[in-house]
Amino acid sequence: MPGETASPRIKRASASDQIHAALRARIVSLDLEPGRNLSRQEIAAYYGVSQTPVRDAMLRLEEEGLLVIFPQSKTEVSMIDVEQARETQFLRLSVELEVARRLSERADKTVLATAARVLSLQKATLAENDLERFAQLDRLFHQSLCEAAGVSNLWELIGSRSGHIDRLRNLTLPDPGKPASIIHYHSLILDSIAAGDAPAAEAAVRAHLSGTLSQIEEVKARHPDYFRS
Repeated sequence: MPGETASPRIKRASASDQIHAALRARIVSLDLEPGRNLSRQEIAAYYGVSQTPVRDAMLRLEEEGLLVIFPQSKTEVSMIDVEQARETQFLRLSVELEVARRLSERADKTVLATAARVLSLQKATLAENDLERFAQLDRLFHQSLCEAAGVSNLWELIGSRSGHIDRLRNLTLPDPGKPASIIHYHSLILDSIAAGDAPAAEAAVRAHLSGTLSQIEEVKARHPDYFRS
């Protein structure tokens, strides 16, 4: 987009999907901040495509609540909707509590290997202070547990609704001690599951996932222009 040095070219066969993924990542990371005006024409020129796949991608993002399209007028990145974030977190907590219980009761613990590798990478990334990569690995850790429990489709459903809570989470990630707290709870969840201790695993999941929502008022005070009134 204007003001940026490189413009990645998009494969036309899946242009809409790729533009959707690229814009969504930038919105969730707050590179495109709430209230930012987006030009379909400028985005199409940036990615080297027609406006049709950009329109389709934007419509999908509107369905996810991440864009607000004013017909014949403008398109804006949506404000963060706290109530929608709460709903998504309720859904996610319900799923991940069951995932923790199911994996704890499962005799074969080799299914935890991917999550364990991701946690090791996350620790290394924290040491390098790469918060963007850290956030990616955070999501991958939880995704790997859902896949191990055989509910990967539910993780995809949660992901499609997680734009608002993910933006909240990214606003709190730079806070002192926050990444270390995430590592602590990921380790506790994994250790409890590996030990077959379902109550401890569920308690760790509940404590871990409550962190972001408990900081809402503080985050809103720091970024009042990012939130829906």
